[in-house]
Amino acid sequence: MIEDTIDVKNILGLQLPTDPRWVNLAEIKLEEILTDHAYCEQKAATTCITLIQKYSDRVELVEELSPIVTEEWGHFRAVLAELKKRNLPLGKQRKDIYVNKLLEFQKKDGSPEQRFLDRLLIMALIEARSCERFKRLSEGLDDEYMRKFYRKFMESEAGHYTLFINLSELYMPKKMVRTRWAQWLAYEKELMNSNEVRGDRIH
Repeated sequence: MIEDTIDVKNILGLQLPTDPRWVNLAEIKLEEILTDHAYCEQKAATTCITLIQKYSDRVELVEELSPIVTEEWGHFRAVLAELKKRNLPLGKQRKDIYVNKLLEFQKKDGSPEQRFLDRLLIMALIEARSCERFKRLSEGLDDEYMRKFYRKFMESEAGHYTLFINLSELYMPKKMVRTRWAQWLAYEKELMNSNEVRGDRIH
């Protein structure tokens, strides 16, 4: 669990905090944020399933990610229930510009081990940014109920980020992981700097 007195940036390693305007824009478009959030949780679950299928020989990965699939799908259902409570439809999935830009940074011509590492680190980064965004919502929304709603997601995403880093260091030399993670963080900073601030997206 992340305490309010601790700087999330120091925990997650993110080099650029979310623009403060994002929470205000998100509150105006809460229906769209919930829709995007639902699909983010769905994609997290299916990505974990894909990793399990592709790397089924890695026992620890299979054991660690199996419950995450259940948890992420539970998150999807929780957001879906919130939409239903508000008499809102799920809506259509949107193109995830943030994730697509991250995918461009993955090693395409590296060794299988390097590509495996990037798969884990991109998941760690997405979970880290999601956690940071959920923290902003849990602190900045006017609606107390929604602040608590996103506080729960924030705590969960922080654990997921740690899991993907730990798995990386289980299968790869720690120095290699830390070097590549620093490269990912620097790239993500530039991506956040260049991306338009939009209130209809989690990322």
